[in-house]
Amino acid sequence: MRITYMLLLILILLGGCATAKKTYTSDGKEGYSITCSGSALNWGMCYEKAGEICGVKGYEVLEKSGDQGAIVSGNQYGFYGGSVINRNMIIKCKE
Repeated sequence: MRITYMLLLILILLGGCATAKKTYTSDGKEGYSITCSGSALNWGMCYEKAGEICGVKGYEVLEKSGDQGAIVSGNQYGFYGGSVINRNMIIKCKE
């Protein structure tokens, strides 16, 4: 049972890929919020996703934020912990 919890925690921390959601910038234009959080992802994956979205037009990074923290969970079998890395940037495609 303990191994199952550890594997699940590892998959949550390492899994995933950069995701994007359409949003609007402060000047009312269309933009994208790109998230590349997790231990297995990095800022390069956020930039790659931005390139996929905007293509040859290119893009402008309007905002970029990231932080790192820890998560601890426990049950009757013990305590488990790991690190959490959040990365997010907002872009708009060049016209």
